[in-house]
Amino acid sequence: MHIEHQKSLQSYNTFGINVAASAFIAITSDKMLIEVLKSHQNQSLFILSGGSNMLLTQDIDALVLHIAIKGITIIKDTDTTVLVQANAGENWHDFVQFCIQKGYGGLENLSLIPGCVGSAPIQNIGAYGVELKDTFVSCEAVHIKTRKKKIFDNKTCNFGYRNSIFKHTEKGEYIITQVTFRVTTKNHNLNTQYGAIEEELFLKQITTPTPQDIANAVINIRKSKLPDPKVLGNSGSFFKNPLLPKSKFLSIQQQHPNIKFYTVDENTVKVPAGWLIEQCGFKGKRWGDAGVHKQQALVLVNYGNASGQELLILSQKIKDTVKTTFDIELEVEVNIF
Repeated sequence: MHIEHQKSLQSYNTFGINVAASAFIAITSDKMLIEVLKSHQNQSLFILSGGSNMLLTQDIDALVLHIAIKGITIIKDTDTTVLVQANAGENWHDFVQFCIQKGYGGLENLSLIPGCVGSAPIQNIGAYGVELKDTFVSCEAVHIKTRKKKIFDNKTCNFGYRNSIFKHTEKGEYIITQVTFRVTTKNHNLNTQYGAIEEELFLKQITTPTPQDIANAVINIRKSKLPDPKVLGNSGSFFKNPLLPKSKFLSIQQQHPNIKFYTVDENTVKVPAGWLIEQCGFKGKRWGDAGVHKQQALVLVNYGNASGQELLILSQKIKDTVKTTFDIELEVEVNIF
């Protein structure tokens, strides 16, 4: 069990923020995790996965547990579906590609989302009409204090829009070690409803797409709109798309007739946060090394040496301006530490 001290976390978070952990250990198995939790039960802990949905604003004065448990297992199920178990430390996109290469369907719309498998249920990650909960069966997690394992099924996780039980009643209580998905082997229910996907398929003259075709389309779209964290530090979407009661939206629409929106149900309307931010003049703007991406206003970026505090200040400025302009409260999607 090797513990490193004053470990730089710059390469462990996709924003590339250079903060240090007072102590750091890579967890490579369930057994090791339980041993570390037992031997450091009186010490402050900080759980780190892929570092893709966080903004670090200060050094971490705690023992950082980097969840790096690897492995994928396929469990045969029915004639049309299989269960696939992935350990928490598996890179999410690599896992999706693994499934697609096997001919499995269900995860293709979630291609190229940064992060690891273990943190995906916490956020109920989603993209292009598909959410993790659509294929999620269960996850195994270790309770930090008791060190007991527990299985959470789909219903128990109480998934919502970018939300789950792990962000509320069980926040900070468990460490997810393994996730199980049900994916299809044939008769795939492919989701191509987003216009950008349909356009990509049309350009490629694909009329009967496969999961691989959908994945390729999504990858092309994301690469054209979103910066690669390895090139330009970012955490993807920094804000959630606001969900508004229809009555409030109609009131705002009277003041802003051109406002973009999507109808969720008869009582709820979703407004794209990126559009709101762009209308407020932030798209492509830069303050030192902290800025807003030139192609997607929903993405805050680190041009090199921005601090977490500088990005946090920028995010608050954006929130305040959107609130003043549209009377809409933006909610931060990333976790801020």
